[in-house]
Amino acid sequence: MSDPARKANGNALTRRRITHAVASAAVLAACVTAPAASAAPLREVMFVGNNWDGTADVIKSTGDFAKIGRLNVIPDKDARLTEIYLNPIKLAFFLGIRSGPGEGHDQFVDDMYATPDGTAMVVSRPSFADVVSLDLATGQIKWRFPVSGFRSDHMAVSPDGTKIAVSASTSNTVHVLDINTGQQLGSFKGGDKPHENVFTNGGRYLWNMSIGEVNNNFDAPWQDFMKGDRHITVVDANTYQIVRTIDMRSRLDAFGRKDLSNAVRPAVFSPDYSKLYFQVSFFNGFIEYDVATDKVTRVKTLPKNSNTSDDRTTYVNDSRHHGLSMSPDGSKLCVAGTMDDYATVVDRNTLQEGPLVTASKPYWATVSGDGRSCVISESGSDQVTAIDFGTGQKVASVPVGDHPQRVRIARISADWTGARR
Repeated sequence: MSDPARKANGNALTRRRITHAVASAAVLAACVTAPAASAAPLREVMFVGNNWDGTADVIKSTGDFAKIGRLNVIPDKDARLTEIYLNPIKLAFFLGIRSGPGEGHDQFVDDMYATPDGTAMVVSRPSFADVVSLDLATGQIKWRFPVSGFRSDHMAVSPDGTKIAVSASTSNTVHVLDINTGQQLGSFKGGDKPHENVFTNGGRYLWNMSIGEVNNNFDAPWQDFMKGDRHITVVDANTYQIVRTIDMRSRLDAFGRKDLSNAVRPAVFSPDYSKLYFQVSFFNGFIEYDVATDKVTRVKTLPKNSNTSDDRTTYVNDSRHHGLSMSPDGSKLCVAGTMDDYATVVDRNTLQEGPLVTASKPYWATVSGDGRSCVISESGSDQVTAIDFGTGQKVASVPVGDHPQRVRIARISADWTGARR
């Protein structure tokens, strides 16, 4: 090749290298400077679990609490029933749940939370003894975790939204799952019939309350020993090792209330986690417990409804009052008086109750998105009702599905109105 040709060829090669280098630099700059694709915008809502008809309503978390849409939480019902009816032991427990805690109905949704990205609802389904993740866009199941034993119950989500704790009530076990994959991260044993779960101290600890046997009629005070081992189990939320157990029996006895059950039902902590407020079986009121001193410090008895029988065997799953929440500033408690058919806001300092707001078998209490209201589920009239923390008066009621129980705050896609069929 002649020198001129060699020179021209070299110049062309140089130009190609320069062009390639400029293009590569442009791609690199775009990768460094271009913002990552933004996640879909989310909005705050409330999930309402309709236990007996196997649906979850999605409502606004503030304002008029209007209904946004509904999700079927048992799209696999036929498959699950086939599985149950082919297994005599599973069938016996399935029918036992129907005749016992289900009050003649199957229990299809107990508790539910949203995944951190707002794309799925994670639901515990007692009669199917499992936890499932439902794609909010399609309504299809993303993953399923069968719990140990034959019934799943209350759940709790970690503060960072990544872990779900679920009580497996017939195996006395609490499973902790990765909320996105359903993989078990750990588990631990609680007392008889583990029930409520609460993460505390920024997710460092997990508290589980066991309620004992609620499906027998040995409900008289002298028959208390027939209710089994009831205590609070506190575990390290990273290792799932038990760090403390608390049996309220001795604490209640020391306070002079040997008449009260030690079966801890719904519970709520003060904002600094120094005080625990909880309901117990058969009692129309709640108890205050000081965590540092390990003592019961106050007991609040709330009014009885004159139409409510004193026959303990008539109380749903032993719970005369079931549902407790606290205003974000810690100044007010909201109590669901289940068998007494009312809810009321209580001043935390004085323990003075406000107006008794008539409600039909209220089964749960939570806090609205703006923190202004207590939201209760009225399982007897198939609606949720908001009560103003400041005035103690009813704000709004919204119809939902059959037998609403748990109500939870969630964040989901801003444009969601229901799953595609």
